[in-house]
Amino acid sequence: MLAALRFGGFLGLCLIGLVPLSSEVLAQENWPRFRGENGTGVVPDDPRLPDTWSSVENVKWKTEIPGRGWGSPIVWGDRVFVTSVTSDESYESPKAGLYLGRGRETPPDSVHHWWVYCLDLVSGKMIWKHEAHQGKPEVPRHPKSTYAAETPVTDGRYLYVLFGDVGLYCYDFDGNQVWSREIDPQPTLFGYGAAASPVLVDGQVVMVYDNEAESYLAAYDGKTGDLNWKVPRDEPSTWATPYVWKHGSRTEIVVPGKKRIRSYTTKGELLWHMDGKMSFLTIPSPFVVNDLLYVTSGYFQDQNRPVFAIRPDATGDLTLDEEQSSSEFIAWSLEKMGPYNTSPIVYGGLYYTLLDRGMMTCHNAETGELVYDRTRFPQRASFTASPWAYNGKVFCLDEDGNTYVIPKGSEFEVEKVNALDELCVATPSIARGNLLIRTATSVYCITRLDP
Repeated sequence: MLAALRFGGFLGLCLIGLVPLSSEVLAQENWPRFRGENGTGVVPDDPRLPDTWSSVENVKWKTEIPGRGWGSPIVWGDRVFVTSVTSDESYESPKAGLYLGRGRETPPDSVHHWWVYCLDLVSGKMIWKHEAHQGKPEVPRHPKSTYAAETPVTDGRYLYVLFGDVGLYCYDFDGNQVWSREIDPQPTLFGYGAAASPVLVDGQVVMVYDNEAESYLAAYDGKTGDLNWKVPRDEPSTWATPYVWKHGSRTEIVVPGKKRIRSYTTKGELLWHMDGKMSFLTIPSPFVVNDLLYVTSGYFQDQNRPVFAIRPDATGDLTLDEEQSSSEFIAWSLEKMGPYNTSPIVYGGLYYTLLDRGMMTCHNAETGELVYDRTRFPQRASFTASPWAYNGKVFCLDEDGNTYVIPKGSEFEVEKVNALDELCVATPSIARGNLLIRTATSVYCITRLDP
């Protein structure tokens, strides 16, 4: 459900025996975090990447993952990392569709096991697995979510795994746990649980835990796990993954919130903030394309569903007046165009918003001008996974496992539909000519195979 519900370099590639062929190839070699290295969900064109598949067609391998988890697979070199939680007793399985109400009031009364898996990208075989934690869950969850909703992150040397209500864990690539830090579980809105994924900056692992009791943003030393800093946040529960924004003058950490959108230095100092009149369910993750930072939120029954395109180098309070839609640092904004769970995508100069209830909107990414409004998919569909793009196509994976292939452009057209016939909530990943789709039971590795 939530958010789903999110770095690399030449030296790291050499250490694992890979030689980048060009800057474009390098850009798609690894998928180290939620929505990829730059958080946009877009990769350069690659003839190896398919636009047609099924449960058997163009499937390089399929590996079953025990338990439940909605974190995306991440990839570094020939290694795929994914997380999951198993239970000693059966309990309610996530189901597709909208849940108009609260989460489960009490957690399941059974021992759970929080797992980290490493797969081989070439064969899909399990290289290693490690149990990070076991015990009975102390907090409930959203009916569509899991206790492994967060996507891990890696710098090519260490793997960092966040189970948001349990702990933060560091592994080397051989599966040895280097360090761990427990997290005190806190109540969240409606008992939905945590879901924001961690990010890396300046050798630090950064995580946000907005909840109903003690919200904070924290940074841990990547090598030792020592707490570098922790900043309290005057925020109720949110689920958006932070964004590390590196531009000409500085590096900042952007964190959406219901009360305020805030940006921090890499030491936790506040740079700028604004009242964005955000949705009371703030889930989509920020991202940057062509020096514009896109921030949005939009539970479909909320009157607050804003979109903001923010320029770099801002300071202070950026809050717009009632009659304003832009300012010195806000290139454009829209009042009621935000999505619920999915994060938008910018591709070919267009800003696409995939709405959970089966519609797409499109705007000019530079100006915010409407290209087409809520256009419905031809079949009944609901979406939680965020869209992605390559080879001139935008891909949208619905909860029933159908991927709608949409050519980029100013007109909405579904070119084809690729079916996996299984519940899909996790956002797919892309690396080295492979598309990785996580279903409720398995990870598929999909590529263009020779006929």
